[in-house]
Amino acid sequence: MNSIADVRKWLMQFRLVVYTKDKSVDLDLMEEEVREAHETGLMEKKLFQQALLVIRREKGKLEER
Repeated sequence: MNSIADVRKWLMQFRLVVYTKDKSVDLDLMEEEVREAHETGLMEKKLFQQALLVIRREKGKLEER
């Protein structure tokens, strides 16, 4: 998983679309969904770590603005 688009595609497998018109809130919701997927065993550890890294990188970009 290398981009936020990859995270969105992964979530789409489960018919989960995150869009609130506020990118910061979108990222928070995506992080929450990814954490829940990992906790329930739907996402393996390595993929989980990659997804979190991508989400945190995007959050960092938003904070720089």
